[in-house]
Amino acid sequence: MIDLAIVGGGLAGGLAALAVHRAHPHMRITLFEAKDTLGGNHRWSWFTSDLDADGTALLAAFRKTEWDAGYTVRFPGHERCLSSTYRSLASYDFDAALRRELPQEAVRTQASVTRLAPDGVTLEDGEHIPARVVVDCRDFEPSPHLRGGWQVFMGRHLRTATPHDVARPIVMDARVRQHGAYRFVYTLPLGAEELFVEDTYYADDPVLDRNALSGRIDRYCEAAGWHGDILGGETGVLPVITGGDLAAHRRDLGPPGVVRAGARGGFVHPLTSYTLPFAVANALVLAREARLPGEQLAALFDKRARDHWRAMRFYRSLGRMLFDAARPEERYRVFERFYRLREPLVERFYAGRTTRLDKLRILSGKPPVSVFAAIRALLGKGRPLVHERSP
Repeated sequence: MIDLAIVGGGLAGGLAALAVHRAHPHMRITLFEAKDTLGGNHRWSWFTSDLDADGTALLAAFRKTEWDAGYTVRFPGHERCLSSTYRSLASYDFDAALRRELPQEAVRTQASVTRLAPDGVTLEDGEHIPARVVVDCRDFEPSPHLRGGWQVFMGRHLRTATPHDVARPIVMDARVRQHGAYRFVYTLPLGAEELFVEDTYYADDPVLDRNALSGRIDRYCEAAGWHGDILGGETGVLPVITGGDLAAHRRDLGPPGVVRAGARGGFVHPLTSYTLPFAVANALVLAREARLPGEQLAALFDKRARDHWRAMRFYRSLGRMLFDAARPEERYRVFERFYRLREPLVERFYAGRTTRLDKLRILSGKPPVSVFAAIRALLGKGRPLVHERSP
């Protein structure tokens, strides 16, 4: 029997395994991942203000790109440089660090788990692994109990033929055709001749048209004068949660007694779809309490999920305003106005730590949507998050 079976080798599962191993090096841990590598094919980015000292220490083992000169946002009527320090981690560096830091026997890739129970997991080939504690860190699954819209994106890693001269990340460039959604392009300068360019949409439906998005990235890069070789890329469809019944959603995930610590369990920023600050926080809590019996750990994370849901209520309300009160072609105005606010407020917003005064400042002044439309959105329920991802 092992001590901890962690199912899902993405961000939440990988960080959980690392944190527990550091705190309890003799504890028997197995991290199960269905695919060949840990972390999939992703890039995670965050502001240093998202994490406390312990969270920063947990991520110290990973090779990442760092920008201390801040970042830029661009809208049709407003452009601004903010000073917040920004970080980005690629999944191949995530995989390499975890394989270096964890015992070899702790990582099992190509191990698809078909059944999770409080006392162990069963693999696709029928193998059963007993465990004192089972932790579910799998990706979000569409649910009829949750409502909202979708963040659809395609990213491209590009090596330019000449230096691109992009000094700092461009976190949002909304000076582009909106195409029936809130659309912006996100650009990271990974090196003097390397860029990561991502086309992102806050859309009503999870439609990912690869050909259309690839062509739009082509045109954006061409207009910027960026030419070169494509080194890789990623695509994704993430939920933007505006409401629902978290308890019903979590009941559908499986039997009680399993610790649910990932995005599937509700640990996500409902408006930005960010998961990293919450994955880090959950990993540290799991490491601190790893000796508890499985039932107690599961109850602890049930409470954390409920507390997180309550804490994110304001962001769900903003999401309803974005999707239900603003016409798709005008949604960018919500963020354009937001980025005129004070920088510490912006930092707290992304970290999910908005204060009461912050909320008043965000909602005060001339709103980017009509007052009546905003009230209807705040009282509305939104669309069920039940769509399947596009192939």
